[in-house]
Amino acid sequence: MQNPYEVLGLREGASPEEVKKAYRELVKKYHPDQYGDNPLKDLAEQKLREINEAYRMITEGAAGYDFGRNFGSGSQGFGNGKQNTYSDDSNPYWEATDALNRNDLFRAESILNSIRHRDARWFYLMGHVNYRRNRFGAARDCFKTAMDMDPGNPEYAQAFNQMNYAAQNYRQNVYYTTRRDNDDCCQALCTLWACDTCCECMGGDLCTCC
Repeated sequence: MQNPYEVLGLREGASPEEVKKAYRELVKKYHPDQYGDNPLKDLAEQKLREINEAYRMITEGAAGYDFGRNFGSGSQGFGNGKQNTYSDDSNPYWEATDALNRNDLFRAESILNSIRHRDARWFYLMGHVNYRRNRFGAARDCFKTAMDMDPGNPEYAQAFNQMNYAAQNYRQNVYYTTRRDNDDCCQALCTLWACDTCCECMGGDLCTCC
């Protein structure tokens, strides 16, 4: 694997400020919106993925570098410190991600709704907004769309799989809770029937209906 510092055009051991600056400049340079319908757009997207992966490796210490605090590891755990594509202070994706990290869901959703070109990243971020607003069906659909649009992105696949896993556990919990309640009801009815039978044998009647 190529040295992540080389991908960002840096020397090994560059400061956090140098890493951030180089990363943001490269993101601006290779952002897909810069290319429109240009045939080089696919190459730019591939390059951007390499840049994001290099940045992730450095910031998470995977390259033997203690960056300190990982982007995306806020109190809500958004992104779990994984790559955050198109990160740029003036970019709506950066602003939406920052709002999510602050748990400002209204701001994050407002920013995303203002974006016309809705790519895989848009659906991924909106999936997180929907999930936190308890719109689980919409969240699953967004994660699925993000994964379908960019099948090579492990972050999107992980979000979709985690959503499915959570939904499966929820259905199982509902099933077992309902089944347990039904069993308790049946047990109560059987006990009542047995008591009524005993009373009738002794000349009484606990339940006059039977």
